[in-house]
Amino acid sequence: MFRFFAASRRRERRAAALPRDLRVYAIGDVHGRADLLAALHARIEADASRAPQPRKHVIYLGDYIDRGPSSREVVEMLLSRPLAGVTATHLLGNHEAMLLQFLDDAACGPEWLAFGGLETLLSYGVASAGTGRYEERLLAAQQSLRQRLPEVHRRFLAGLPRSIVVGDYMFVHAGVRPGVPLERQNDADLIWMRREFLESTAFHGKVIVHGHSFGTEPEILPNRIGIDTGAYATGRLTCLVLEREEIRFL
Repeated sequence: MFRFFAASRRRERRAAALPRDLRVYAIGDVHGRADLLAALHARIEADASRAPQPRKHVIYLGDYIDRGPSSREVVEMLLSRPLAGVTATHLLGNHEAMLLQFLDDAACGPEWLAFGGLETLLSYGVASAGTGRYEERLLAAQQSLRQRLPEVHRRFLAGLPRSIVVGDYMFVHAGVRPGVPLERQNDADLIWMRREFLESTAFHGKVIVHGHSFGTEPEILPNRIGIDTGAYATGRLTCLVLEREEIRFL
């Protein structure tokens, strides 16, 4: 019975496919690990140079900042060092959304800082020390970040899309709400969804490729593929490679 179930799952996964002329690379949550991203970029470029497909595309699943030590460097790398011969889509993660919210409303600062925002402030040269009431220090940090965040970085973060569909796959940061058509998904769910999506066995219309919820290994299920392997904590940044009906990892 187990062998039959496992074989059935493999058949379901093989049913999802990309156009024959396209190879897709999807990168999980980076979280300020510029060192890991640079190393992975080198592996992708080497792999892409051997690809028979004329089109190669990389999709970053969001959460480029926070927790790790080099958020600014990661954003700069994404902006200034594109992969040779590979087009790119950068998706919005909940951590980018929190930074953007903090720029407008310092009241969300405690939540963002608890999720790793302090490391991002430090990477942009915003000092963590200060005097006065906590609320005053948050306002000072907000003002300093507004001044130190390069405008090109702000525009990049503010313009990130929430999802992209390629072939039989939909790529999002966090997940989708089960039972809601993909074209009607709520933006907040796409960057924050967790338990209901992770526990669902329903097929959502596309195989969902996502980050946000991390494990030490990628998770491959008939209805979704999770590739957040906790780079900031584990030192492992994962890239999913899709071509035709094949799935592999870098």
